[in-house]
Amino acid sequence: MIARTWRGWAPAATAGDYQRHYETEVAEHLRELPGFRGARLLRRVDGEEVEFTSITFFADLDAVRGFAGESYEEAVVEEDARRTLSRWDDHVSHAEVAVAL
Repeated sequence: MIARTWRGWAPAATAGDYQRHYETEVAEHLRELPGFRGARLLRRVDGEEVEFTSITFFADLDAVRGFAGESYEEAVVEEDARRTLSRWDDHVSHAEVAVAL
C-alpha cells in the first residue's frame, strides 16, 4: 500500500471551508477510484493559519496514477480548495506502508 502525503495552509477564517471541501467533494471523488484505500486529514494551528496534512492511501502506484495522472508527484489542488487555502505544497511525497496497525 502507498501513502500519499500533502500539506496546505489556510487562514483561520477559511480553514473550516477547506475541511468541509475535503469531507465532501474530495471524499466523494476518492471513494470512486479503484485502488483507493482510505484517507486522513490532519489539522494543526500554525500561528495565524491552520496547517492541513492529507494522507491518502492507495493499493499501489498505478492507483495513485489513476487519481493524479502520470505526473503523480505533483499536487492535485482543485479550484475550490485554492480559494480557501493561502498556500500549499506543489509536490507530494509517496511512501510504502511498512506496518499498518
